[in-house]
Formats: sequence, structure tokens, C-alpha cells
Amino acid sequence: MTKIEAINVEYYQVPLAEVLSDAKHGDHTHFELILMRIRTADGFEGVGYTYTGGKGGRAIFSLLNDEMKPLLIGQDSTEIYRIWDQLQWHFHYVGRGGLLSFAISAVDIALWDIKCKRINQPLWKVAGGVSQRVNCYAGGIDLNFSEQKLLDNIQGYIDRGFQAVKIKVGKTDYKEDVRRVEAVRNLIGPDVTFMVDANYSLTHEQAIRFSRAIEHCDIKWFEEPTIPDDYLGYAKISDATNIPLAMGENLHTIHEFTYAIAQSKLGFLQPDASNIGGITGWLQVAQLAYANNLPVCSHGMHELHVSLLASQPNAGYLEVHSFPIDQYTTRPLQIENGKACVPDLIGTGVEFDQTLLNPYLILQS
Repeated sequence: MTKIEAINVEYYQVPLAEVLSDAKHGDHTHFELILMRIRTADGFEGVGYTYTGGKGGRAIFSLLNDEMKPLLIGQDSTEIYRIWDQLQWHFHYVGRGGLLSFAISAVDIALWDIKCKRINQPLWKVAGGVSQRVNCYAGGIDLNFSEQKLLDNIQGYIDRGFQAVKIKVGKTDYKEDVRRVEAVRNLIGPDVTFMVDANYSLTHEQAIRFSRAIEHCDIKWFEEPTIPDDYLGYAKISDATNIPLAMGENLHTIHEFTYAIAQSKLGFLQPDASNIGGITGWLQVAQLAYANNLPVCSHGMHELHVSLLASQPNAGYLEVHSFPIDQYTTRPLQIENGKACVPDLIGTGVEFDQTLLNPYLILQS
């Protein structure tokens, strides 16, 4: 009765309210949302999903619909880890990490949704059940904003109750970044937590120079100063500066996180359940972080990550992302006293509002 009986895959292109830019990905005009609906013989439906910054979504749709769907039909939906491992190795030769991890994430999240619904419990309890409130910050994609618009945007975060904010850096002239960082710190005062994110756009030397130039601004972390593959480069930057380093959104396997922890001298880990193999993959990284006395944070999809962070004793900060996936759900993220509130809903806590999403449907199976 717990066998997978039917699967549907949907691909959406959701427009953003305005163009958002960072130092490496360029302009974002929309995000892609790929949903997978898995139904079991005993009547449960789980909804899993992943997202992109606007590119590659059709390839993920094809992986799910053409390659994984036939493999999954008839399998036992309760055997989540076995299925996760099977998918990893079945497609390993053509897709270790990368798009494969995005696709596996959608499958895995759907199976966890079914697991939670079958036992009538919310994800945050099933995955660990530590807290119903988590630290969070507003993460802006704002490199293209003028300084005044940047400050207005940050003020909007403060007005919404955020007590931590992050901005993009990576301007051609690093001195402009320094001025923007100083302006934001001056605006928010000494008590608001402040992070910066270069989206892996800098060399070692550029990152060290910039980090030293903003140390006086009390920065919580310097995120992705250089390319994620350069584990030893992160250690070099860390040794030369006093601001803790953070990364993880571009690491797509548990093995990559193992190397990052061993070699990069990071202060914060940032796995993303949309590209690390779903909830199963995210929890693996969280446990690895715990074993190495590191806080686990998140990147993107805050509507799901809020429950995952709430499940862990070493939870760091939830990123409240500029891709507002939660605005297309029945329960957008709620902030109280600067903390994100966990949805006490049965399942993953993410229920999409199809009335809002349907206008952006491009493909479905």
C-alpha cells in the first residue's frame, strides 16, 4: 500500500518584481520552479520541488520526468534513504552533483512530505524537533541597486522586523563595495547583524584586500569570496583576515562538504536542500557540521529550510531569500521578534497555492 503509484512533474517560470543582480550570475528576471507530485497506493500525495535562478530548469524537468519517473513507479515510498542512494548511483556517471542533485532533491522532498503526512507530524518534529523559532536574515540580491536604493531596501528589511541583513558585493572597484558596506552599517547601527556575499567573484588577493577594508564594520560572515571549488583558497583567505567565511550553496554532494570542512577553515556552512539531494542530503550536512562544531545555515527556499533549521541543535541563520517562493504558498514565512516562525503544518510545511502558480506553468507531465 505504500508503493509509488503515480508521478507528475511541473515546470514553472515565475517572474520577479524587478531585475536582481549579483557579481557572477548577472541579472535575474525570474526564477524556475520544478515541482514533483508523488502519489502512493494508500492515498498519500507528497510534493517535492527545486528551483533555479532562471537557467537549467527544463533539463531538471527532463531528468525527473523522462529518467527518474519510470524508475520510481512501483517502489516503496517509505524507503527514502535507499531511493536517495539508488538515484545517486544510477545516474552518477553522467551527473554527479550538478543538475542530478537538483532533481534528486525534488524526489526526496516529496518522499519526506509523504513520510510526515503518513505519521501526521510536521517536518520540524520528524527531522529533530529542537525549536519553533530560528535566527534569520534578509538576503538581498542588490548589487545593481544604487546606494540610495540599497539603503532604502535595507530599511525595508528593518521595518519588517529583521535583525540581520546581507548585501551583495563584487563591484569592479572594491572601494565602491567598501563605501556601500559602511553606508549600510551606518544605517542599521551597531546592533543589527550584517553579512556580505561576493558570489565567488573574487581572487584570493581581492578577497583579502576587501575583507581587511571592511573589518571595522563588524561583519558576521564573508560569503563565497572565491570559487567554491578552491577549498584551500578559502583557507588562505581565512588565515589572512578576521571575518569568518561562509559557503555551501554551490556544494552539491556530501563529499564536497567533507572537503570544505577539512580544508577551507569555514565559520558557517550553508547547504541548500534544493541542490544537495533534498532533506536527506541537507540533514547529512547538518550532522557533519554538528560533528565538526560548526553552525549549519541555509541558502534559498526559506519556506522549507525554516523547518529544517528548527530541527537541529546547531542551527545558525536562515536566509530569507529574494526569490519569494513562499509568496506562492498558502503560508508565507512569518517573522516575530526578528526570528522566523516554523509552520506547524503536517508534512514539509510547504503547500503551494495553485491559483497563484498556474499562470506561470510552462510544462507538465
